Amino acid sequence: MTSTVTVPVPAMPRKRKAPSEIRSPEGAEKKVLLAAPRGYCAGVDRAVIAVERALEHYGAPVYVRKEIVHNRHVVDTLSERGAVFVDDTSDVPEGERVVFSAHGVSPEVHREAAARSLSTIDATCPLVTKVHREAVRFARDGYHILLVGHAGHEEVEGTMGEAPEHITLVQNPDEARTVEVPQPEKLVWLSQTTLSVDETMETVNILRERFPHLQSPPSDDICYATQNRQVAVKKIAPGADLVLVVGSANSSNSVRLVEVALEQGAKAAYRVDFAREVDENWFDGVATVGVTSGASVPDTLVQDLLRLLADYGFDSVEEVRTAEEDLVFSLPRELRKDLKAAGQETSNKKNGADRTHDLV
Repeated sequence: MTSTVTVPVPAMPRKRKAPSEIRSPEGAEKKVLLAAPRGYCAGVDRAVIAVERALEHYGAPVYVRKEIVHNRHVVDTLSERGAVFVDDTSDVPEGERVVFSAHGVSPEVHREAAARSLSTIDATCPLVTKVHREAVRFARDGYHILLVGHAGHEEVEGTMGEAPEHITLVQNPDEARTVEVPQPEKLVWLSQTTLSVDETMETVNILRERFPHLQSPPSDDICYATQNRQVAVKKIAPGADLVLVVGSANSSNSVRLVEVALEQGAKAAYRVDFAREVDENWFDGVATVGVTSGASVPDTLVQDLLRLLADYGFDSVEEVRTAEEDLVFSLPRELRKDLKAAGQETSNKKNGADRTHDLV
């Protein structure tokens, strides 16, 4: 059956403490360290725009298998516009159109869609597709693959589905110490794209100690955006009394940002979906707040948080930039083909111009 996406009813505003009720460090200037890069990556932007353009071109409903990206605001907003999010391909009525999420799907899902005569738009992030292709190639060449990732994550399920008999999942350093493999002399590791760089390498180093013949992928699997956001948090965390990460609980890269902030010296760190979830008591004794957001978060949510912080005296904002990002991915091939046939713009742009996608 079709899964229901609940658009949350706005909560009644609770009575917050006044700024004067929050203890501020004596003589310290209140400020915000705003991490950059933050927020949307190229793969997320492509996937979200794909659903928007599909709704504009084909009309509602457009079905989406799983969440297009792991962000409550994005899913709820697209749902309001006519996207129907479902748990499984079998939930899509025969002959309808379905978009596959940025996290990717297994070959079995493609076969199921074909059996139901579904028109598909594959919005899998190209960096995830790269890992899928690596899995297929290494399996074909007779390697056993150790996939570093989290059980149950859609990206992991999709990657393992490419060669299930050739892949063993390793979730953490503890599992790396005990995992058994059928052929240790011909072994390679791959990883989920949204992991903590440091924890992944800790796991891989343990695997290398146990399996001297372990090979690495030809290029890094952890995506550029995940790495860049973690590097930026590492830069701001040592000087922050508090780090706030905007992102959803099921967003692996957002959760990792909280962990990285704490590991790098932040005195406290919390993840919130929306500014309204911030507890102003967190500001007690705080002079410097670090702010960032996961790779599936529109910047409008960060701006909401900055406005809340300004209300509590944190109105001095210093952007700490550690990298520039200008990567843009083309829209999914199936969508581009239909847009071109209709004489419409086929680039990953809004009204023919580059834009910051904010889903207001």
